[in-house]
Amino acid sequence: MIGDAFVFDCVAHPFNFESDNAYGPAGTMFANHLYAFHTVLTPEDQPKMSAEEFLHRWSIDEIREMVYDNSDTDMLVAMPLPLTDLFRDGLSPWRDCAEMARRDPDRTVFWGTVNPLEGKKALDDVTRQVEEFGAKAFKFYNVRYEDAKPVPWRMDDPKVAFPVFERIQELGVKIIGVHKGVPLGPQPVEYTQTWDMDGAAANFPDLNFVIFHVGLPFIDETCWQLIRYPNLYASLAASINFVVRAPRQFAEVLGKLLFWCGEDKIIYGSEAPIWQPQWALEAFWNFEIPQDLCEGYGYPQLTKQAKRKILGENMLRLHGMDIEDARARLGKAPGTPLPA
Repeated sequence: MIGDAFVFDCVAHPFNFESDNAYGPAGTMFANHLYAFHTVLTPEDQPKMSAEEFLHRWSIDEIREMVYDNSDTDMLVAMPLPLTDLFRDGLSPWRDCAEMARRDPDRTVFWGTVNPLEGKKALDDVTRQVEEFGAKAFKFYNVRYEDAKPVPWRMDDPKVAFPVFERIQELGVKIIGVHKGVPLGPQPVEYTQTWDMDGAAANFPDLNFVIFHVGLPFIDETCWQLIRYPNLYASLAASINFVVRAPRQFAEVLGKLLFWCGEDKIIYGSEAPIWQPQWALEAFWNFEIPQDLCEGYGYPQLTKQAKRKILGENMLRLHGMDIEDARARLGKAPGTPLPA
């Protein structure tokens, strides 16, 4: 908890950057791009890891220490990655994420992941991850690679995506996240566009879809979608980290989101271990939209109420959790730290 805000981080990855985990240059490029994000967006007054320190296999204990012991985070989503065409274990193995949730069941939530292009196997994997490992949501990537070439699929594809969404819905899961924008490695930028979210949201109104990274650089298109579909949300993961290095840019992104979709549809994510969560949490809690942007563009000011919703209350609501129940379960009254 920072200030009086309950912090529910929507994404952390136990990455496996071991060199033998990557399939060739495409995987290596992807890993190096993540390290570049770490070096560029970490503030100058914060420690930066060397490539050797960053590009290793991150253990569950290391992620837990970074997020729970070294920041004001109360709850966390352990999120896998399905990049099994670039990395042997997908880069963030779903079994490791399930184990993170098993170790801290009151604080850590497991999201699953599958590759919808795998058809029946994807459906079986969804069922297994929900029924055996307790997956509360699923995260997808829209680009796969075969023979070093991209193989895209769309969130509005009735043959590839919809059967997976239907199975997720049948199992009582109501949240689907998708990587949008922020092209990494050899991922073509056109396949990270948000155009396909209209069809997904319209055809599955009882599912809530989270557009990760607020679709950057397609922020304007994302905003127009968020305002039209009540079941679309935006995650600040890998965009909140501009708050120190590029505060004006961050103010414009956040101002647009607040103007178009309001404070109830934005959720916080740290992307640990790419960045230490604490500096971004502190900077965000103290952040204000510059007055000239409010006056010139009509952006709402970032109030304490909005910060509380973005940092945790919106995520709790998406998961069907009550904030007072969450505080009671964790033995945490406002202003008191959680045990390590």
